[in-house]
Amino acid sequence: MLRYLALRLGRAALTIVLVVTFAFVVLRLSGDPAVIIMSPEAPQAAIEAFRHAWGLDQPIWVQYIDYFSAIAHGELGQSFRDGRPAIDLVAERIPATLWLTIPALCLKLLIGIPAGIHAALHRNSLTDRVVMAGAVAGFTVPSFVLGLMLVLLFSVELGWLPSGGQGSWQAGILPVITLGFGGAGILARFTRSAMLEVLGQPYIRTASAKGVPWARVVRGHALPNAAIPTVTIVGFMVGSLIAGAVVVESVFSWPGVGRLLVVAVSNRDLAVVQCILLLVATTMVVSNLIVDLLYGVLDPRLRGGRS
Repeated sequence: MLRYLALRLGRAALTIVLVVTFAFVVLRLSGDPAVIIMSPEAPQAAIEAFRHAWGLDQPIWVQYIDYFSAIAHGELGQSFRDGRPAIDLVAERIPATLWLTIPALCLKLLIGIPAGIHAALHRNSLTDRVVMAGAVAGFTVPSFVLGLMLVLLFSVELGWLPSGGQGSWQAGILPVITLGFGGAGILARFTRSAMLEVLGQPYIRTASAKGVPWARVVRGHALPNAAIPTVTIVGFMVGSLIAGAVVVESVFSWPGVGRLLVVAVSNRDLAVVQCILLLVATTMVVSNLIVDLLYGVLDPRLRGGRS
C-alpha cells in the first residue's frame, strides 16, 4: 500500500510541475504584459521601466527559476494591476466560487447517479429513453447557451430570478442549475453504462439463480462493483469545480475565481493567472489522487502496486 501511495504522490507532484511550467511558458509567449498594461502608445522608456520593475526583461529561464524559487518560499507573485499579492486576490474570490460549485456538485450527484441507476435497471423502457435523452442534452448543450436560455426565460420573460450578480441567494439559482445540469447528464450516462456492464456479469446471474432477492443483488453486488467508474467521473467533477465555473461566472457576472481568471488573462496579469492555474491544477491532482486511493480501497488488487 505504501508503494502504491508513493507512486501516486510522485505522479501528482510531477503533474503539477508540468502544468505550472506549461502555463508559465505559454503566458509569456502570448504577448508582452508591459505593452498591454501600459498601452502601445506609452513611451518606450515607460514600457522598459515596467519590464525592469517586474523582472520581465530577464531571460525566460531566469524568470522560470525565480518563479519556482518564490513558490518554494510560499510567494505566488503580485498583481501587475494593483500590486497586491496574487494569492490574496484569488482567496477573496474563492468563497463566491464555492457558493456556486458545491451546490452544483450536489445537484449533479443527487440527479445523475439515481437517474443512471434507474435507467440501467429499466433498460429500453420509456424511463430509460427519457433519462438518456436528458443526459445527452445535458452534456451537449454548452453551458453558456444554457445559461443565456435560463436568463431569457426566468429573468427576462418571467422576471422570477435575477439575471446576474451576487446580491441575494436567488441570484445563485440559475448559475447553479447551469453548472449542475451538464454534469448530471454525464454522470447519469456513465452510471448507467457501469451498471449495465455489472448487471451482465455471471456472478449477478448466479446470485439471481440462487434465489437472492433482486433488490439485495443490486445493493450488495451491482452497486459496489459499479462504483469504480462512477467514482472516476465524480473525482474529475470535484477537480474541475473551479475550472468549470469560468464560463458560467462570466455569463452571470458572478464575482468568483472563474471571472477573475478571464479578467486576468485579458489584462495579461501573469501572477494572478499563474496563481489560479496552480490552484486548478492542485485541485485536479488532489481529487485524482483521492480517487486513486479509493481505487485501492474498492479494488484490493491495486494495493500490490499494479496501475
